[in-house]
Order: sequence, then structure tokens, then C-alpha cells
Amino acid sequence: MAGNRRVLTIQSHVVSGYVGNKSATFPLQILGFEVDAINSVQFSNHTGYGFFKGQILSDSELGELMEGLKKNKLDNYSHLLTGYVGSIQFLKRIAEVVKYLRTVNPSLIYVCDPVMGDNGKMYVPEDFLPVYRDVIVPLADIVTPNQFEVEILTGKKINNISDAWEAVDWFHTCGVKTVVVSSTELGDEKTLLGLASSCIDNQTVRTRVKIPKLPASFTGTGDLFAALFLAWMHITNSNLKDSLERAVSTMQAVLKKTLASTQDDGEHKTQARLELKLIQSKKDIECPSITVKVETVNN
Repeated sequence: MAGNRRVLTIQSHVVSGYVGNKSATFPLQILGFEVDAINSVQFSNHTGYGFFKGQILSDSELGELMEGLKKNKLDNYSHLLTGYVGSIQFLKRIAEVVKYLRTVNPSLIYVCDPVMGDNGKMYVPEDFLPVYRDVIVPLADIVTPNQFEVEILTGKKINNISDAWEAVDWFHTCGVKTVVVSSTELGDEKTLLGLASSCIDNQTVRTRVKIPKLPASFTGTGDLFAALFLAWMHITNSNLKDSLERAVSTMQAVLKKTLASTQDDGEHKTQARLELKLIQSKKDIECPSITVKVETVNN
């Protein structure tokens, strides 16, 4: 798909390592996108290290940056991508940013990763939830929540596949065109189960994918997935199955390369050694080998 490929990405930044904008920018550039990044927070390293230092960007500072882009007519984007946000006022300002950018380009695609928590625990204040649910999600074209985020947004516990699809449909009723539940607890010991649905031009496509589990815990994977999925949805002209296969297969290649780099660490795989090996995975990002197949399911 030809045309403008220019992304504004608003999410976290780390000086060392690969999460947030550090995880998203390089893959988007490799896939042919101009990337402008606004860092919602700037930390020395991701919080999984146990100790970090840094700053949180305020909503007024976000407004100043947007004003500078506007004054210089640098605010025409094909896509907006948002991830981790460090303050509630900043999150509310993002809604204004979305609405403004759509006055510049009505065809803007907004990809929202509603980063609030995982594994049954929120790692942002609870007052983020109603803002995401009532304000941010209805503005999004694509959302990429995990199962926990789906459950708290919809208020519905997911116990089986039927529950999951009902929750996905809730997003569609909010106006979201494409929903990817990036990881669920509905797989088995060897695989994660991912679910995705697109409802575009009154045509609904549902897919599921079994993703092989790897024996390590990585950070920045959700940020990487959202960026890859954004890119491939654009390149394939919103072909859900093809986009998922390319994004998930790329993820597997990156994670396997990352894991291989720790093979001499035994059980003591340090946070630093588990930082995503993005630079080393350039060829895998640019031209992924399809190693994970996506299945289209009946509606």
C-alpha cells in the first residue's frame, strides 16, 4: 500500500534497553515509516530492574510539543501510536491530540495499546481505567490489550473462548475497527492463544493464533508487537491474517534471538541480558519468515 507513512508515537522511553519508544521506533523505521517520538516518561532503564531514575512528561509539556509541531506544519501523520502513560492528565491530553490530528488528516489511524496492567495486577492508578474505557478506546481504530486489560475495560471475566469473543465485540460496539487480544490464558502449557477481530466496512474477520511459549520473561514485547502490527496492517491494506502472521513471526524470531544470547546464563538470566535483540534482528523485522500460522475462524 503506497502513500504517507508517518507515525507519531507517544509512550515511554528508556536510556538503556528496549521498551516503549525504544522498542517501537527501530522496527517501524525498518519497515519504511518516518517516526516522531514523544516520551511520556524518560527513565534510566525499565522498572523490572528494581531501581530506576527519570522524569515524567506533564500534560502541559505534551501540549507545548504539539504546539511546536503545529506551528511548523509538522503535524500531518498517517498513524498515531500510544502506549504507557505516566499521569492521568497526560492521558486526557492524548484524547485532545487524537482529535486535533484528525482535523489535519481525517484518515489518521490511531493504534492504542491501553497499558494498565497484567497478570491480575494494575500498574497504573485505578483512575486511568475510566479514562481509557470512556474516552480513549472509543477514539481508537486498533487496540492491542492483553487479557487482563480486556477484562477490566469490559468488566467481564474471560473464562473461555466465548467470553473472549463477547469481550472483543464490546470494543467493536465502541467503534474500534480492529481488536487484538495479544495474549490470553486460554492456551496450554506450550502455547499462548492470541485472538484478533476486524470489523471494517461491515465485514467481520476473526482469527486466532497459537504462539509457542519460550522459557523466559521478556519486557517490551507488547510495545514491539503494537508497532509491528501497525506497520503490517498498513502494508497489507488491513489484511488481518497476513498482518498477524508477519507480526507474530517477527516476534518469535526476535525473542528466540534474545533467548539464545542468554544460553550461558543458566537459570540466572539477568534483566540486561534479556533486553530485546532488535538491532541483531534487523533482517527478521524487514523480511520475516512465516513460522507461526494464523487461523481464520467462523463468526
